[in-house]
Amino acid sequence: MLIKTFGSAVYGVEAITISVEVDVNNQGKHYFIVGLPDNAIKESLQRVESAIKSNEYHMPRTKLVVNLAPADIKKTGTAFDLPIAIGTLAATDQLQNPERLERFVIMGELSLDGSVKPIKGALPIAIQAKREKFDGLIVPAANAREAAMVKDLNVYGVSHMKEVIDFFENENSLTITTVDITAAFEQAQTNDDIDFAEVKGQHNIKRALEIAAAGGHNAILIGPPGAGKTMLAKRLPTILPPLTLQEALETTKIHSVAGKLPEHSTLVSKRPFRSPHHSISDAALVGGGGIPQPGEISLAHNGVLFLDELPEFKRQVLEVMRQPMEERKVTISRAKVALDFPASFMLIASMNPCPCGYFNHPERECVCPPGAVQKYLNKVSGPLLDRIDLHVEVTPVAFNELAGTVVSEKSEHIRKRVMEAREVQAIRYRYYPDIHANAQMSSKLLKEICVLDSSSQHLLKVAMERLNLSARAYDRIIKVSRTIADLSGSDDIKPEHIAEAIQYRSLDREGWGG
Repeated sequence: MLIKTFGSAVYGVEAITISVEVDVNNQGKHYFIVGLPDNAIKESLQRVESAIKSNEYHMPRTKLVVNLAPADIKKTGTAFDLPIAIGTLAATDQLQNPERLERFVIMGELSLDGSVKPIKGALPIAIQAKREKFDGLIVPAANAREAAMVKDLNVYGVSHMKEVIDFFENENSLTITTVDITAAFEQAQTNDDIDFAEVKGQHNIKRALEIAAAGGHNAILIGPPGAGKTMLAKRLPTILPPLTLQEALETTKIHSVAGKLPEHSTLVSKRPFRSPHHSISDAALVGGGGIPQPGEISLAHNGVLFLDELPEFKRQVLEVMRQPMEERKVTISRAKVALDFPASFMLIASMNPCPCGYFNHPERECVCPPGAVQKYLNKVSGPLLDRIDLHVEVTPVAFNELAGTVVSEKSEHIRKRVMEAREVQAIRYRYYPDIHANAQMSSKLLKEICVLDSSSQHLLKVAMERLNLSARAYDRIIKVSRTIADLSGSDDIKPEHIAEAIQYRSLDREGWGG
């Protein structure tokens, strides 16, 4: 008897509906799974057989063929266990109302006793099920709330295979999972565990990070060990504007596909902060694999990617970020598939100024040999630095500031100013759908929007000549000065805005680093 059930396979951040066809006949005694299954799917029949027998049903002793269609697309993972088991029971007349199977998408990994384990990618699977007008989606109970964020789709969470069997005998045996997505989103917008108020001193660095947040600028922090670079970077998400509901859904989809959603989490409601170790490979950073999976830059989508000790990363790893930083997406190409992953992130990097860490230190002397400082800085390529708008020198905090009782400004106050600046930019770029912040301006748009008066032009010219700033610093200074003007509520870029932006180009000065 031939029975058809439906599952789903995730490619990139989208899902494709897979038809799981199960045929049982008397012309042999072997089990077969066809349709480009990977080893995990090939092993599923062992799990399916044990689960069926554990629940006092019988596995056929004749020929069993399972076809995963379309057969030219490679399928991976263990989430097809449940549709294969239900299809097998229906094909052997052990399931009532098998005609109802075609109205549902069924996904889940089986334990040997029939328990249903969580899967990856429940959200994109639910979106695709709704798009193809299925009546409902049956997923593991742990994934039910995640899938239920898709409106107008009946989502049923199950913890055991027997619940699915009972459901097809009695439709009322399972309760539809419902989620008030707006309420869940608002509830998750809780206070952060960390705050800029905890950082003593470093007022100029806080100001630089406020500018970076307001304009979406990439930044690099250069300073000696223990100056607070990592502490400051970790608090950057607390001053970024809150995620919108649409951004939260986009981010949740990526984390769901990668299997990175926290347990019992429904929605990613806070901006991601990803901080990979410097031993990371290029595939882990940008994404990859036989069936490409999102990398760290995609997991940082709508959030912050923090690269601590930037020169310690392999040069090849850093270079693969250049194109995604410009296009805000990454395309992973394989022989039979090319997938796009979103990668709109803010890059925050930190580094020591030299191998010993004390070049330009106000109190300690650098012990690096001649040329070592420049060689260390050269580990980071010019094209990558070209994509970083703010170069900020971090100095150690004085004892008086550390021991003082002065309360620093809270993140919520800084965030308020950042959000006001972002609202100005939203109005400015309302006719440019791909541009949301000053950092994303093209050179052509820069000339149209950022017109400098004669005083500002003169100041910028003098600064570039006297400080020996490189040509690539010109556009960056103007973009940053536009953000500073937005923060100050000014319609025009004034000389004081240019003057402040100039000081954030440390690494562009000729001879910096000796």
